[in-house]
Amino acid sequence: MSRIDETFARLRAEGRTGLVAYVTAGDPDLARSAEVVRAVDRGGADIIELGVPFSDPLADGPVIQRAAERALAAGTTLRGVLELAARVRGGVRAPLVLFTYANPIVRMGVTPFAKAAKASGIDGVLVLDVPPEEGAETYAAFDAEGLDTIFLLSPTTSVDRIRRAATLGRGFLYGISRLGVTGARADVADSAESLAARVRAETDRPLALGFGFSRPEHVRAAGAWADAAVVGSALVQVVADQADNPDLGGEVERYVRWLRS
Repeated sequence: MSRIDETFARLRAEGRTGLVAYVTAGDPDLARSAEVVRAVDRGGADIIELGVPFSDPLADGPVIQRAAERALAAGTTLRGVLELAARVRGGVRAPLVLFTYANPIVRMGVTPFAKAAKASGIDGVLVLDVPPEEGAETYAAFDAEGLDTIFLLSPTTSVDRIRRAATLGRGFLYGISRLGVTGARADVADSAESLAARVRAETDRPLALGFGFSRPEHVRAAGAWADAAVVGSALVQVVADQADNPDLGGEVERYVRWLRS
């Protein structure tokens, strides 16, 4: 059983909604990014997503795009993100999921990447732009190293693709609660509930809902339909706002604790 499996088993046993927290690795730089990851873990995040900064994102809204630009300007690479994971792994309780586009993995090589990710303490990988139908080589390499492959599902995902993602995936499924790019919103989209219901009808694999969540009440709402809520842009904005604050870690930890409240 993977760390991710153990986490969702514990959440279900406790009857608690999980919190998946996304941070852009390397923002504001790799050294302080390690501080951010540790603070997110202290704050009580159940799973931590490390976003690999990429120059040509498809799904990221302006907050995460700007974070990726800062991280790239600071010299962050995929290898640097893996080194960051290795550096924090021993002191972080939460599973680590790498959130990336395909290009950096292809450049490194799929098998070398999978081996390096496993050695760095990564538990799962979500490749945004490799769909279940086209990633046989990639997902076989992940399976060979014991990495959980995580798939995105959207309100327009077909039943056939939900079934395929549930069969090929490991760890959990990531449901996009609304169409469009990432970014905090005032309310939870109506499509979140209907997406969750469609997924639940096909599989009992754990489901995390994201895109737009930024407040405790959003986490609570997601828990009525899914196993966990994903908070990304709002947390990335906290890092941006507090980047020059000597207590960056403290501010991040307090925000995560507030989400958990």
